[in-house]
Amino acid sequence: MTDQNKISFRTAVLTVSDRGARGEREDLSGKALEDLLRDNGFEVASRDIVPDELDEIRDTLIRWVEEEGFALIVTTGGTGLTPRDVTPQATLSVIDYEVPGIAEAMRAESLKKTPHAMLSRAVAGVRKQSLIVNVPGSPRAAVENLEVVIPALFHGLSKLAGDPSECAT
Repeated sequence: MTDQNKISFRTAVLTVSDRGARGEREDLSGKALEDLLRDNGFEVASRDIVPDELDEIRDTLIRWVEEEGFALIVTTGGTGLTPRDVTPQATLSVIDYEVPGIAEAMRAESLKKTPHAMLSRAVAGVRKQSLIVNVPGSPRAAVENLEVVIPALFHGLSKLAGDPSECAT
């Protein structure tokens, strides 16, 4: 944990998986992300699984922002090319604006490991004062992607929370 990680932001992890939601698959990605976030100073206050259904994903994201007030929501799964992969569409339908640099950074780093990274449709954006970040569904890829952006998250979340300090150092 770095010095800037002194503030603990309330965070939630949402796994998007048909089989996981039916109890046919253990949620290894959600658990791996929860561990990574806690190890980096985040307070993981909720973790859930929903099927690859646009309305269920959207409803959970809205509820977690509007009612729970999570500063950071990380979704895992549903970012590929199959017709059931609707996490990016759900995210785009609820955010006020995108933060494209997050997804760009994750894809750029992932491309160093696999050409399949260019097929990721993961997005990141803000709804009110909450940042929503999509990562892939495999445990390894989910962790590798989130590790890329964690160094910038505390600064970004502080700004969303109203930190008035100058960004330049």
